[in-house]
Amino acid sequence: MKKPYELVSLKDGGSKTKIKVGNIKIGGQKFVVMAGPCSIEDRAQVRAIAKFVKDAGATVLRGGAFKPRTSPYSFQGLGISGLKHIREAADEFGLLVVSEIMDARFLDSFLQYVDIIQVGARNMQNFDLLKELGRIQKPVLLKRGFGNTVEELLCAAEYLLSGGNSEVILCERGIKTFETGTRSTLDISAIPILKSKTHLPVIVDPSHAAGRRDIVPALSRAALAAGADGLLLEVHHRPTTALCDGEQALLPKQLKTLVKDLDAMARVMNRSL
Repeated sequence: MKKPYELVSLKDGGSKTKIKVGNIKIGGQKFVVMAGPCSIEDRAQVRAIAKFVKDAGATVLRGGAFKPRTSPYSFQGLGISGLKHIREAADEFGLLVVSEIMDARFLDSFLQYVDIIQVGARNMQNFDLLKELGRIQKPVLLKRGFGNTVEELLCAAEYLLSGGNSEVILCERGIKTFETGTRSTLDISAIPILKSKTHLPVIVDPSHAAGRRDIVPALSRAALAAGADGLLLEVHHRPTTALCDGEQALLPKQLKTLVKDLDAMARVMNRSL
């Protein structure tokens, strides 16, 4: 009987997958930093943050145009206009774009405006969406659900690969535990476990795990030390007025310092940003 994630599995003597997106590769010796706001609020906001992201040394601009929110009264995102804003800002500063899809009806717009399509934690087991994304050839960043095991994450990735899309990036973003000191508990152990089980690249989102900016740098360094291939960070130049998750967003100065620290740390590990 086949493993439930046969295509995702790292075979004996098999090579690790490196995913080329624009002028960067995710996987291997390079460590990729993706950063940006939780939500795209308007053209001026995302442009300002894109400049900070570029100046800090990150290569991918993140930003949510469609937002899955617990309350229906919370800001839900700008939709397709948000995708247009982030594409415009990224192109101006020579960055790539990663953004979250929630509904396959908008897939054509994501194919037009986005370089890496993110599947958020709440949709990790939205199997119909995964099947649709398995039919395309564009990188998909698949986040681990906050109540899901490593094996369930790998099975979700199998849906994508079994559909024909080999360009999949896994993301650890914290799981729910009894701990209340953080928003979620970042499962650092998931990084080496995933590295031993799958050939796919693994990145980490410490911002959503922490829920507080003060410990994001420490979690970021821990992710690099544990063997992650990159980070997905939140940054905002005015976090106190952010429409979503401002308390976990790094300030531009903090992002710049963190990237410098990560670069120095990576060199010690014979890696580079």
